[in-house]
This record gives sequence, structure tokens and C-alpha cells, in this order.
Amino acid sequence: MERSIENGDEKGGNMALVLIIGGSGRIGSSIARDVLNYTQADVAIAGRNVSRGEAALAHLGSRVKFRVVDFNHPEQIQQAVAEADLAIDTAGPFYHRKMDVLQACIDRQVNYLDVSDERSFTIRALALRPAAEAAGITAIINTGVFPGISNSMVRQGVEKLDRPDSIHLSYVVAGSGGAGVTVMRTTFIGLQRPFEAWLDGRWQEVKPYTERETIEFPPPYGRAQVYWYDMPEAFTLAAAFPVKQVITKFGIVPDFYNHLTWIAARFFPPPMLKSPATVEFLARVSHQMTQVTDRFSGQGVAVRSEVCGQKDGQPACYRSTFFHESAAVATGCGTGSIAQLMLEGKLHRSGVWSVEQVLSTELFDRVMQQRQLQIPGQMIYQ
Repeated sequence: MERSIENGDEKGGNMALVLIIGGSGRIGSSIARDVLNYTQADVAIAGRNVSRGEAALAHLGSRVKFRVVDFNHPEQIQQAVAEADLAIDTAGPFYHRKMDVLQACIDRQVNYLDVSDERSFTIRALALRPAAEAAGITAIINTGVFPGISNSMVRQGVEKLDRPDSIHLSYVVAGSGGAGVTVMRTTFIGLQRPFEAWLDGRWQEVKPYTERETIEFPPPYGRAQVYWYDMPEAFTLAAAFPVKQVITKFGIVPDFYNHLTWIAARFFPPPMLKSPATVEFLARVSHQMTQVTDRFSGQGVAVRSEVCGQKDGQPACYRSTFFHESAAVATGCGTGSIAQLMLEGKLHRSGVWSVEQVLSTELFDRVMQQRQLQIPGQMIYQ
């Protein structure tokens, strides 16, 4: 039997407990706020740093408690998960992460979400689908804004066409995005190696931060530059939809950060880029720089999805865009909205799934409208 918490109210999860692993960080705290705003659930944030946990409690209110959990001790993860109705893993970077939290959810029959954004982690998580199905739990990975909201934008575009042929996803983040140094680490980890992209109906190797392209984003960004970047959507969308091509490109505002990142990808020797010390140094320096430039650029995020194919016998593309003034808050909305639907019993399917595989466009539109988030789209005939 699939595990869900039924509630007939617009706000779901009455008396439920949501465990947020890494919940005292900026992403975890944003998710906690969304869960508190749109459900009746209580929240437990888990981490090793007591002072950070107590600081988060001061901002989140009386429905939140902090639990000390050392991720190096699987038994502590198991115990924390056992007390929850839904566990959300936000403790990135996910490149080095094991499957401890997801495995604990399978063992304890607790539903699961995460904000993972890394290919190898996604592959390992999806490999646990049979175990999750046997346990009767719903596990949804890659939630947030990109991946997350972006996946649902693509699904909407696919459904608008009679025959989808190609997907082009572009993302731009202003400065730090308000998400802290962890996101900086993830960016530089993504430069370490080439990756495979689905192009012309076959897998082809692509180098990260190549093929600079100018994309028109919503205000305040307008025309901004993006580059090839490895995202889980690069292969989950290719598996979910019958298309011949999936392009995922990423960029930063102000543009000089793109040039610095391009230099690191182009000229740093691979062993240096793969060194944890180098990644940490680059992440720390970048974060210090964005603390200055964020005052001018803001911390927002924008996504543009373009799905091209056939509509009414004509070549056509469906283009949609999304903007939020804070990338961290947008991630909270993306993950929190899925948590809401799961707690309401409206989203349940045993197994491990990417967002576009389980979240219907109807439900996606409803939770975005509740949060007053606009995703304008238009059909362009060619």
C-alpha cells in the first residue's frame, strides 16, 4: 500500500511531522517556511550544528524543532526518519552523498523528497525504485527550482504539442541566488568532467561551460548568457518524453562570473578541478565576491523552457518562463509545494521518480497559483 496522509482541507498534513535533513541551511529553511505556510504539519530540522539549528528555530516559529543528527552515523538517520511522516533531504552537495536518507525512508516506510541536482546521485537514487515500490513509499527526487519547477515547465510544454521533438532549458542565477556557499561548491563540481547529452537521438559527450549562447529571460535579466551545464534533467527528461534532443544551459549574472567560471573550466588542469581543496577555495572566494555584487545584481533566478515539435500539422515551439527574486525561496516553493501535495494525499506513486514523471500539470498549476507564482507561456508557430 502506498503511504500517504489524507486530509480534506486545502491545507494538508494535520498533525504530520516533516523532517528536513540540513534544514538549518538557507535552502532547508526556505522549504520549512513553505511547509509551515501551506500545511498544518510540524517540522523537525536535522543537522550537526546546534548553534545554526537554534538560530533557524528563532526565525521559523513554535511548530519547528531541531534535532541533532550526525550523518556519519546511519543509526541516527534511521531513528530521525522513523519519527517522520515525510523526510526531505537538502544536505548538498549531492555529488559525494550516499543513499543513507533514502534507504532509511525505504526501511522505515516513510515518504521522501530531495533537492538533489547531480547526475550520479540521481542515477543511484533511481536504481532504488524497486525497493521503494516494495516498501510502498513515494520518493521524488530533483525537486526545487532547477531541477524541479523547470521539469514541470517542460512537461507543460510537451503536453501543449502534438509531437514534441526537442527540449531546450536555460537557467540564470543572479550572484549567490541567496543559497549560500553550498551552491558554489556544486557549480565547480559540475565543471570537473564532460557529460553525456541527448542530441539528435543519441548520447553525445559535451564539455561543461562551452557553447555560450544568448537567451532572452524575463525582466530584470533580459538577454543573458548561458553555457552547457550538466543537470539531472539532461537525462531524466530524455527518458520521460519521446524527444530527440535535450539541452540544458546555465549562466550567472553579472556576466563576469561566467567568464571566471569559463576560465576555470577551460584552463584549470582536471586533477586540480577534482581536488576538494580547490573546489572549497573557489567556492569560498566566489561566495565572498557575491556578498558584494548581490547588493547590485540581487539573488534571483530565471528559467526558460522551450519545447519544439509539431502542433496542428505545423512546426511550433511552446515557450514558458519563470522568475523569482530569490533562488533560495523559489527552491523552497518548488519542494514545499510537492510536500504539500504529498501530505494532502494528492500525490502518491510507489517508487523513486523525477518530478516530471509524477507531478501532473493540473496539480503543478494549482500549487503555483496558490503561491502567486507566474509562469507565462506562448505557442510560437514557425
